[in-house]
Amino acid sequence: MEDDNRTGSGSKGGLSGADFAGVGIQFALVIIVFLFAGQWLDSRFGTNGMLTIAGVFIGAGAAFYSMYRKISAAQKRDDEDRKSRR
Repeated sequence: MEDDNRTGSGSKGGLSGADFAGVGIQFALVIIVFLFAGQWLDSRFGTNGMLTIAGVFIGAGAAFYSMYRKISAAQKRDDEDRKSRR
């Protein structure tokens, strides 16, 4: 297969399927990291799971924000490419 036929983040500047998979993996890893950080803080301060719950929600919010920014930037680049082709 030739490189010219591939779609992705090459010369076009958009996100490929692998990039979107990476966003999903990053989303899950951020939540898991914040989950374990919350569990560690719970065991350290004895807060009976409150920091674990807070960690999960903070991690989910941070992961969603990161995903939103990455997808929005790709969409903006794609829109600019389409306008420049007209």
